[in-house]
Amino acid sequence: MKRLFTQILNRLQLPESWIIFFILGIIMMTFPFLQIFNKPIILFGVPLLFLYLMVGWMISIIIIYLFMLASRHADKSTDEKTEP
Repeated sequence: MKRLFTQILNRLQLPESWIIFFILGIIMMTFPFLQIFNKPIILFGVPLLFLYLMVGWMISIIIIYLFMLASRHADKSTDEKTEP
């Protein structure tokens, strides 16, 4: 499990992954996707569009947190390599 977590953190250090998640976040907020979820459907007592936005926001916060962990992991790795 720890090895998998380390691999994920190493992949998140790549600038390409930052760009991909940024573009996916922008695409998620475009008109076609908002229109798909703008239906008079209620799930768990919450309108579908509101649920889509809140879940998307929560996922974005989790991804930002993982990017932060990846940058800390990279800082620790470079500090360990430079220390005598």
